[in-house]
Amino acid sequence: MKAVVALGSNMRGPRENVELAITLLSGAATLISRSSLYVTRPVGGPVQADYVNAVCILESDLPAVALLNLLHGIEKSMGRERIERWGPRIIDCDLITYGDILSREESLELPHPRAHLRRFVLEPWLEIEPNGVLPPHGRIGDLLAQLPLPQ
Repeated sequence: MKAVVALGSNMRGPRENVELAITLLSGAATLISRSSLYVTRPVGGPVQADYVNAVCILESDLPAVALLNLLHGIEKSMGRERIERWGPRIIDCDLITYGDILSREESLELPHPRAHLRRFVLEPWLEIEPNGVLPPHGRIGDLLAQLPLPQ
C-alpha cells in the first residue's frame, strides 16, 4: 500500500538526520520516491532553529498501525524525546496518508490532521507527486496554492 511520510529535523545535524531516517525507512519498506531537502521556519512551539524537511513515498504491506509504530521506532532509535509539543527535535516522522485509509482513532489519525495546512509537507510532496491528493481535502497543488507564502 502506498504511504506518504513527512520527515523533519532541526537539531544536531538536521540534514544528516533526515537522510538517515530515509535510509532506515527504505530498509523497512520500498522507497518509491523522495523529495529534495527543504529548509523551513518552525510552526508553533518555542523559538527554535529552522527545520530540514522532506517527504517520501513508500510501498508497504504492513498494517497502518504497524507502519506508524515503525516510524516511532525510527524516531526513538535516533534519540527523539517527546518533551514539548512542537518543540525542537532530532527527527520527526509523520505518516501523512496510507492508501485510502481514513481513521480518527486516538492511536492513528489518517490522513494526518494538519497536513493540509503545512507548507513543509505539501511543497516537498508536490515535488515528487504533482497530481497527489490528500483525502478529503483535495489536490496538494491546490492546497499549497491556498497557503500564505513564507515570510
